[in-house]
Amino acid sequence: MKIGLFSDTFYPEINGVATSILSLHRELTNRGHEVHVFAPKCRGWEDNQQDTFHYIASAPFLVLKDRNFAFPGPITNWEATKLDFDIVHTNSEFVMGYFGKHVAKSNDSVLIHTYHTIWEEYTYYITHGVADEAARKVARKYSQWWCNRFDRIVCPTGKTLGLLYDYGVRAPMDIIPSGMDISRFKPERHDALERTAIRNECGVKPGERVLLNIGRISKEKNIEQIMRVFPRLLERHPDVRFVIVGEGPMREALTRMARELGVSDHVTFTGPKPWEKIDQYYAMGDVFVSASRSETQGLTYIEAMASGLCVCAVNDACLDGVIHDGVSGILTGEDDEALLEGLLRAFSDEGREIAAHAAEHAAPFGTEAFAVRMEQCYEKAIAEAKK
Repeated sequence: MKIGLFSDTFYPEINGVATSILSLHRELTNRGHEVHVFAPKCRGWEDNQQDTFHYIASAPFLVLKDRNFAFPGPITNWEATKLDFDIVHTNSEFVMGYFGKHVAKSNDSVLIHTYHTIWEEYTYYITHGVADEAARKVARKYSQWWCNRFDRIVCPTGKTLGLLYDYGVRAPMDIIPSGMDISRFKPERHDALERTAIRNECGVKPGERVLLNIGRISKEKNIEQIMRVFPRLLERHPDVRFVIVGEGPMREALTRMARELGVSDHVTFTGPKPWEKIDQYYAMGDVFVSASRSETQGLTYIEAMASGLCVCAVNDACLDGVIHDGVSGILTGEDDEALLEGLLRAFSDEGREIAAHAAEHAAPFGTEAFAVRMEQCYEKAIAEAKK
């Protein structure tokens, strides 16, 4: 098959959508398909050019300045339409999603869409709390309108499928969890010397244990709840350092919050790190924590498990089938007391036992199975279109 993947974010950006598309491109190519990616130019794109990576002129988005929006022109349109794709697979509900739909219509291609992001959780960036419920209703209605115009919809989890069904989406839907290269996160790939070097780079002192969060530093990730609980964790475990790897609009506010709580000396903001080395930063951790309730899948949980960390996360439907409490990780309630209790469990003997077997529980989420299931989705959509 000839496949076009269209996205508003792609490698070398570091986020779940970019990683998912990169993995899908690699695995489908390995399976003999011709796969092209169309995405905005981003920092570092010049060093990652391939014949099948089509980076498009872009500019920072006014609301989310750490994200770029592309401007497909006539030349890009010509390049894309001349490829005559069997499948156009969009991964955005905005600029590149519309561009992918245009290309599909031009070539009469089968049109697939993956709903990666629960947009009603992101309306804050536009409303800043004013009339936010109205904005959330608009986001739900837009998602319904968008998804009902595709041949098939891919949902990373059952949570996403249920949400879209509640929105009124009636297009055929498949649950296909995004895959990842589990092998690169194996704990045995990182020796003590490398782990020490990364810890030193991040300001971790000898003897400290690392509470780790990796990802975008933004409101929907709810890192402020972890920061709020952290002083009380320090009272019980003064050898713990909270290391936050990533960048985003909440970094300044969280830095100020750490200072106000009196824990600045025990918190490190590393800034963004290269995707190629992100496994090294997981390897320095002891416990991975997340209080986000906005994920559709949350690949960072699986990456942390594959790296041999005990994952402590606020329970969410996206974790069904991923984390079993007390076995492959620790799940907590939504309030501060429950999160603190979960973190205390994670830094106990129970957490160490979970970490010892965490990598085994991440194994089913590899990229090969992801590509096979996506390939089957494409074939099913093509067969239905022919009917």
